[in-house]
Amino acid sequence: MEPSLSEQRLTFLRQSMGKVITASPSNFMNWLAPVLIKADYGILVCQYTIRKEMTNPYQILHGGVTAGIIDDLIGATVFTMGLNERYTTVNNYIDYFAPASEGDEVIAETAIVKRGRTILNLQCEIFLPSKNRLIAKGYSNMLNIG
Repeated sequence: MEPSLSEQRLTFLRQSMGKVITASPSNFMNWLAPVLIKADYGILVCQYTIRKEMTNPYQILHGGVTAGIIDDLIGATVFTMGLNERYTTVNNYIDYFAPASEGDEVIAETAIVKRGRTILNLQCEIFLPSKNRLIAKGYSNMLNIG
C-alpha cells in the first residue's frame, strides 16, 4: 500500500530531524534556521536560536520575527497534513508575554485547533525553556485557495 501524502511529507521532513533546516521551499524558514525537533500530522516543533539580526533596538526578539516564526511554522504544519489544496494565511492573532534575547534558544510548537472545509485554524506557542516561560502564542486561520 502506497503511503499517504501526509506520511510522504512527514518522512521528507523527518530527514531533517535534529538538523538546522536550510533547504526549505520557504526562504524565510531558511533564514530563521530552525532545528526540527518533532514532525507529526498537524504538529511541528522547532528550536530557534535568537541571532542579533532577529532583535529590536532593545536587543530582544523583534515582534515581527516572532510573528514570522508563528506564521511560517503554521504554514509548514499545513504541509504535514498532506492536503492537495493550497492554503494561505487569512489572519494572525498573537499575544506577546515575555522577551527573549540574543543567544536564547526558543521552542515553537504548533497544533491544529479546528479543521473546516475551507478554513483551518492552527496555533503556535513559543517557549523560552531556560526560564520555563511562554513568550508568545498565536492563532492563524488558513484559507483553502485551491
